[in-house]
Amino acid sequence: MGSATMKDKINPPYYIGTKIQVSDFISEFKLDYFQGNIIKYVVRHRQKNGIEDLEKAKWYLEKLIECTKKSNLQ
Repeated sequence: MGSATMKDKINPPYYIGTKIQVSDFISEFKLDYFQGNIIKYVVRHRQKNGIEDLEKAKWYLEKLIECTKKSNLQ
């Protein structure tokens, strides 16, 4: 696969070096858009945007909770 650089939009450095790619994990568990983004932002927060990424994960989690509550009412 070679080393990734910030120019590599598919395999950026903050997703390299783990035993499983985040996208493979999301696919394997058949996560939806909100769930996938929660995982993505939590996994990368230390190497990329810190608290900003955790806030994004929180936003997606709150949205997932809201949508789940709505769907359970129907």
